[in-house]
Amino acid sequence: MDHAASAGEPGPHLTLHEVIHADRLVNGLDFSYRALARVAQLKAEFPERVHALLANHELSQIIGAGIVKDGVRCVDAFNDGMAYVFGGEWERVAGAVERFIRSMPLALRCRGPRGDVLCAHSLPGPAGMGRFDTTILDRDLTDDDYQPRVGSAHVMVWGRGYDADQLEDLVERWGVGLFVLGHEKADNGVLVVPPCAVVLNSDHARGVYLPIDLANPPRAEEAAAMVRPLALARDAT
Repeated sequence: MDHAASAGEPGPHLTLHEVIHADRLVNGLDFSYRALARVAQLKAEFPERVHALLANHELSQIIGAGIVKDGVRCVDAFNDGMAYVFGGEWERVAGAVERFIRSMPLALRCRGPRGDVLCAHSLPGPAGMGRFDTTILDRDLTDDDYQPRVGSAHVMVWGRGYDADQLEDLVERWGVGLFVLGHEKADNGVLVVPPCAVVLNSDHARGVYLPIDLANPPRAEEAAAMVRPLALARDAT
C-alpha cells in the first residue's frame, strides 16, 4: 500500500506487512529472512516513511507458535534457513529478527478530511471481540498481548470473517472511515467488506497495491476501483 504523505510531509509512504514464511522453499528451507532484512533496511533509511506492520506470521515466528502451511512447519523452516546460512551465529540473527518484529506496530492510522484510514494486517474476528482490548491502539504492546488466542495483538492479527456490525462498532470506538486490511483471501487481489473495509492481497498472480491520497481518501468501494496490479509495478522497475 502506497500512501501519499499528509500535508507538511512531502513524498510517499509505504506500508508493508506479512513479509516472512514464503511459499517457495529451497530444499525445505525458508530464506524469507532476506525479505525481512530488506524491509528493515528500508525502515532504517526512511524511518518516517516506511511502515512495517505486525502480521500473524511474524508474531508466530517470535513466539514459536506452530503454523503449518501446505504441509510446511513455517517457523521451523524459517529457523532452518537461518541456521543453514549463518551456522553457529543463527540464534544471534534470530534475536535481531525478534527485536525488529517486536518493534512493529499493529496498525498505521492516517488522518484525513473524510475520516481516518486505518491500515492493519487484520482485525479481530467477530468471535474474538469479547476478549479484545479495543484500547490497544492507544498504548504500548505488552507480552500478554502476544499470547496465542488470548492476547489482543494475537486476536487482531489472526482475525477473519469481519461483519458489518463489528466494523460499525470499531468505527464508533476508533473514529475510522476506512480499514485497509489483508489476511482474508481475495482471489482477484481486492475484496470489499461493507460498510468500510477493503482487503488487499499481494501474494499471488493477481496481487494488487493501493495508492491513497490522504488529502482525499476514498471510501471502500472507491478504493477497490483504485487498486493497481503489482505485476505492472514490477514490469515498470
